Amino acid sequence: MSHITIEKRGKAGVIGLDRPKNLNALNQEMIEQISLALDIFEKDHEINRVLIKSNHNKAFCSGGDLKSIRNFCISNNYDKAENFFKKEYELILRIANYSKPYISLIDGLCMGGGLGLVMHGKYRIASEMAVFAMPETAIGFFPDVGASFFLPRMPHNAGYWMGLTGAKVKDFYAHALGLSTHMTISSSISEIFDALCFSKDSITNILDDFCETLKYQTSTLMLAASTKCFDQPTICSIQNCLSNVNSIEAIEALKALKIASPRSLHETMTLLNKTSNKTLSTCLAHEFKAAQRAIRHPDLIEGVRAILIDKDYSPTWPSTNDGKSSILI
Repeated sequence: MSHITIEKRGKAGVIGLDRPKNLNALNQEMIEQISLALDIFEKDHEINRVLIKSNHNKAFCSGGDLKSIRNFCISNNYDKAENFFKKEYELILRIANYSKPYISLIDGLCMGGGLGLVMHGKYRIASEMAVFAMPETAIGFFPDVGASFFLPRMPHNAGYWMGLTGAKVKDFYAHALGLSTHMTISSSISEIFDALCFSKDSITNILDDFCETLKYQTSTLMLAASTKCFDQPTICSIQNCLSNVNSIEAIEALKALKIASPRSLHETMTLLNKTSNKTLSTCLAHEFKAAQRAIRHPDLIEGVRAILIDKDYSPTWPSTNDGKSSILI
């Protein structure tokens, strides 16, 4: 059964994510079908834009299908796990370099691999229902899908905060951080979709009519309480800083760091520091090497079990006792 719909509507090529029971979690077949759709649309001269959306209102995309990756790891089938990430990262690079405008309509949860599908395109239209997050450190992995490219470029170390703690961001905060390029309300998504497919007007004019693009960026000072301490150079110094701050935001951030995989935190910190001035292609190359390490480490198996399978949210991290929690690139 296909979990991707591919259709031509007016002047638009439309990709629909259609795996509602799994909140559109991406498996390799879906990744390959999206790549195929981009090939088809690029060759069709009647199509001058590509839209990607969810076919249901449960989520845009909850990320990669890490349950399947965990199964590959348990059976020591690392080649299959590596091939998943290889295909996924190739798709991300393809989106970033695509010859036609690539437009994401985000009306729900957008996490992990979901951000990979949207962040590297030109237009990211988010409703008030859109919630963005990179929660990988909680499952023994790290923010990938090009996150090492876009997270370090967020203002005031907000990308470090998001990447390390898995914090959820929405509305004006998401817009201020560049996660969305346009804001709208959920009830307008279908109208925007039809206009982008059938209107003779330009993409810019359509989005100006239906969406809000702030003439100023919402002050990131509004996020200052949350991002405080994430300018520190190490995980330990971030935690020490947070422990000395008396705020709800600091308590929540510190709690998230203490629950996360120590190894994943150090891997993430190292990646973000190393790739802050690199190209997307270079960032993805570093991420692939990090993924090769992660799938061979027991933290991923334990984290996916605790968060996604048993849902007891109480992982016991092997990395706390194996002496490998500070692995560097």
